[in-house]
Amino acid sequence: MATIEQQFKNVMQWVDDRLPVTETYEKHMSKYYAPKNFDFWYIFGVLAFVVLVNQLLTGIWLTMSYVPTGEEAFRSIEYIMRDVEYGWLLRYMHSTGASAFFVVVYLHMFRGLMYGSYQKPRELIWVFGMFIYLALMAEGFFGYLLPWGNMSYWGAQVIVSLAGAIPVYGEEIAVWVRGDFNMSGVTLNRFFALHVVAVPIVLLVLVVLHILALHEVGSNNPDGVDIKKNLDKDGKPVDGIPFHPYYTIGHDLPGIVLFLIVFCAVMFFYPDGGGYLIEHPNYTPADPLKTPELIAPVWYYTPFYSMLRAATFPLFGMTAKFWGLVVMAGAIAILFAVPWLDKSPVRSMRYKGIASKLALASFVISFFILGYLGTVHPTPVKTLLAQICTMIYFAYFLLMPWYTSVEKTKPVPDRVTMK
Repeated sequence: MATIEQQFKNVMQWVDDRLPVTETYEKHMSKYYAPKNFDFWYIFGVLAFVVLVNQLLTGIWLTMSYVPTGEEAFRSIEYIMRDVEYGWLLRYMHSTGASAFFVVVYLHMFRGLMYGSYQKPRELIWVFGMFIYLALMAEGFFGYLLPWGNMSYWGAQVIVSLAGAIPVYGEEIAVWVRGDFNMSGVTLNRFFALHVVAVPIVLLVLVVLHILALHEVGSNNPDGVDIKKNLDKDGKPVDGIPFHPYYTIGHDLPGIVLFLIVFCAVMFFYPDGGGYLIEHPNYTPADPLKTPELIAPVWYYTPFYSMLRAATFPLFGMTAKFWGLVVMAGAIAILFAVPWLDKSPVRSMRYKGIASKLALASFVISFFILGYLGTVHPTPVKTLLAQICTMIYFAYFLLMPWYTSVEKTKPVPDRVTMK
């Protein structure tokens, strides 16, 4: 046994002399000290990584049987579902995983807003996170067309046609994106290439940068206390514990198991989510002559789709469609500015004032309402409600410098608390 152990050490030493495997492992796992008061909200970053692995692996296997042409795309999906061994399972793992990805990412972002994980010195972590979110939206959109169902076809047609609202060069941009005057096999093929090659590469690079930036400055915690300020005689944080094995085994593993139970329950018993995960018109092939009764994107885009439809007034010579595009793009762009909008002297919502708490609650409620409104037919009342919720959404960010600087905050403890 000692001989085998010594041989293993010799092999690892040989590798470490040429590639810092052990050093990297220690820096990011066994000797990376995380705050000892992580709570439930700190599981979603790990879950996002789990879903990313699921999407990459299932996506690779699906591409082996998928044919990215206008004539064969829909039939190849049916072939995967009916004739490929366990093809139905791979397809449902991928489609359910797409929604699961956005669920855990939205909750991960909410935790960042709630605990101020974007404040100095973690601004770059937040910015990389927002780029990951943007890449995910692009990845989801490109993949949305690939089933070549009727909702995929018309949903992509509507979204791409929005580029036509851009002054002067809008129509040319729309044609350039599609590669044709309408959605066609050319569009499908280029979206397939972007979905399986280009965007995943960008996404993986961003994830690595996100983690490297996080481990460089250290993790935030529910109290917003910097654990690096309190070190023991060995230079280790007194309020920190090694990420592995304490969090990987004791915190993350049970959360992953629970998540997989819920994930499998949805995948096996409710894979279409009542039309929210896989829309009913997507069970029929794309038909340029038959428009679905209601054209709406997948649920994780519907808040921004509601903002798009909420712009109903032409202004400064520009069409309402153009201003809807501006509002939708602005709703995403403003997320990048959060680290510089929050002027609060404290990080965590535990110690912020009532104004910040009410603002965050209003923001979340308005986001849910916008998400629902994006799934139904617009009416004058619903459009008015969407306009109000859009204003609340932007007010949360635009007024942040004011209400975070004038509100009364609670004193922050010197060390983390185990609430």
